[in-house]
Amino acid sequence: MPDKISFILRFILFAVLHSLFATAWAKKIVHGTDRPGYRLCYNIVSLVMFGWVMSAYRHSDVLYFVPGKLSLIMYLLQLIIVVILVNCLCQIGAGEFFGFSKRRSSSFTNSGWYSIVRHPLYFFSTMFMALNPVMTSQWLLLTIVGTLYFIIGGLIEEKRLVAEFGEAYRNYQQCVPFFIPNPAKLKLRPLNDN
Repeated sequence: MPDKISFILRFILFAVLHSLFATAWAKKIVHGTDRPGYRLCYNIVSLVMFGWVMSAYRHSDVLYFVPGKLSLIMYLLQLIIVVILVNCLCQIGAGEFFGFSKRRSSSFTNSGWYSIVRHPLYFFSTMFMALNPVMTSQWLLLTIVGTLYFIIGGLIEEKRLVAEFGEAYRNYQQCVPFFIPNPAKLKLRPLNDN
């Protein structure tokens, strides 16, 4: 089987299982309740599965290489994006996201990066992938299918958030774009004076 087909099939399997095990009913079936250990196990299994997806390619042709200073600029932009992604994780609670601590909040985040786009983790992850100065066929395919998965995953996540937060989340949807940011709406959290 060609590497591209194997990669796509593996990615589809990964995406389906990743989304399926993120649902409340899967958590209940697998673990009885939403215990803190579930999220950590979910992340570890997802990481292993993603490694399996990436191993589908035995050889990946280089499609283009951005030379010189422009590649350094692209790497710098990727570094800035990593800082933004870490900031987004801090906003929603990195411990909760990775499964090291139990969910502490009964509301959703709508400030900082979440005030300019509803899914900044997805958007900035897409930008990180697209800004790679060494574009291989595998990386390009990952960027395309990853972006599609982020959009579909975002739509699924939105249904859960509307069910959980109701009118408050619907109002947020009316004010903040889904996937393409609106920088004019950026509301940074105030710094503590202490």
